Amino acid sequence: MEKTVSLDLIERAKKIKLLILDVDGVLTDGKLMIGPSGELCKTFHVHDGLGIALSKKFGLKTAIITGRTSKMVKFRANELKIDALYQGQSNKVNALVKLQQEFHVNLDEIAYVGDDLIDLPVLTRVGLACAVPNAVSEVKARSHYITVAHGGHGAVRQVIEMILRAQGFWDQIISDYTQAKTFEDIEQ
Repeated sequence: MEKTVSLDLIERAKKIKLLILDVDGVLTDGKLMIGPSGELCKTFHVHDGLGIALSKKFGLKTAIITGRTSKMVKFRANELKIDALYQGQSNKVNALVKLQQEFHVNLDEIAYVGDDLIDLPVLTRVGLACAVPNAVSEVKARSHYITVAHGGHGAVRQVIEMILRAQGFWDQIISDYTQAKTFEDIEQ
């Protein structure tokens, strides 16, 4: 993660209560592997998974809005205990409005991580717009934060770490890991 962040970015991150993620190109590297029977295969990074687990420990809600529909994404979302999953969304703003109502949050309390043009309508409305380096230039130009890691390679973890640092939780996380005698100690 980048060592220096602006005061504006820190102030935006302090307000975040809901983190919304795109899938292809953000949680994955954007590649679609198609098997001989037409089945899709996607890979996810464990750093993102741990980041999501850590964020939940401190009350951050998580959601996915994706343009595609995939059993694999549903499985991973369930595995990570993602709070809301919207698949097959060609108009992501509709899902954003539903999430805003469901979680009773203002737009400035929402962070979104995206990579392509379909993400622009959401990115331009939320309080903390984030992009991955593999995002198209129009998305990067409208983002408050661009991760160092590419999509599918721990980018979501970097966004979560930045938010948790801004909210003052990161030192506690490190302390929990360095003081723990067992993994169960950390999960509590």
